[in-house]
Amino acid sequence: MATRTRTRPQNRRGEKTRASLLDAAESLFAETGFHAVTVREIARKAGADPALVTYYFGGKRELFDEVLLRRATELNAIRLKELEELEAKAGPDGPTVEEIINAFTHPLLDRTANGGPGWKSYFALIGQITNTPEWGAAVMNKYFDPIVIRFLEALRPKIPDCTEEDLFWSYHFLSGVLVLTFAQTGRIDVLSKGLCKSSDIASVHERMPGFIAAGILYLQERSRAQKNGGADNT
Repeated sequence: MATRTRTRPQNRRGEKTRASLLDAAESLFAETGFHAVTVREIARKAGADPALVTYYFGGKRELFDEVLLRRATELNAIRLKELEELEAKAGPDGPTVEEIINAFTHPLLDRTANGGPGWKSYFALIGQITNTPEWGAAVMNKYFDPIVIRFLEALRPKIPDCTEEDLFWSYHFLSGVLVLTFAQTGRIDVLSKGLCKSSDIASVHERMPGFIAAGILYLQERSRAQKNGGADNT
């Protein structure tokens, strides 16, 4: 079967229509999920003819992929830039574990807090995908694995005694924290009786990198103790 090539608009009006379809799809997918949204609903929200979804993207799944790609490309470029700038200005010992974690998380948290409704919808959608076992992993692998591997490579020299297993579990825990943060469920609001708010991204950013870094360094110390035959009494 021949692969359909996406049609790129040739004028400003076409670019605007295409962007409107992407924005509408992003919002609706985030609100109700991929399967619950129809092409007609997306077109109605965008103020466009449903046939234009096929014309520009090929179908609903291809539109979904383009929604993810649009912001993933920008986000990954910014995260890579922050990491490279951090490495370039670091002293002979290189950046700390906390600084590397901050470079990875800062662009996400900054856009969650300050990027407007489009970015909020995007991260809500990422949270949904991450919790979709049947195809979520494949989607996340496709768009984010290269940048994740790059950050893990930056971490390795800082934690030479941390096992590969612990390194990947550390990323797993970090990913879970980010997904819960994106969801902004309000759970912490109720639990803390209003002391903390799930929408307070600044407070998350202030605490998360150090918290995750401490966990990674703990796993390294545990690994050292095990190699030396010592007991871990932490």
